[in-house]
Amino acid sequence: MAKLPVVSAKDLIRALEKDGFVTIRQKGSHVVLQKKTPAETITTVVPYHSEIAKGTLRSILRKARLTPDQLSKLLVLVLGTSHFF
Repeated sequence: MAKLPVVSAKDLIRALEKDGFVTIRQKGSHVVLQKKTPAETITTVVPYHSEIAKGTLRSILRKARLTPDQLSKLLVLVLGTSHFF
């Protein structure tokens, strides 16, 4: 299992969008993203901070049904580099 990266809200949102999530709305500093699958609709909230806390990131990944490894791969695709490890 990969170690959780230090990631900004901007990069996390871009990675989630790469996985099929769509930004539904933003209220204050919280962005609501949603992904529709044939079986269910997955919704998660990302606080728009410069650095997402580890516990918050773990909760977001759990709600988004992603592993840290999957997030790492998405971040490499989005950022084009693995500078965050």
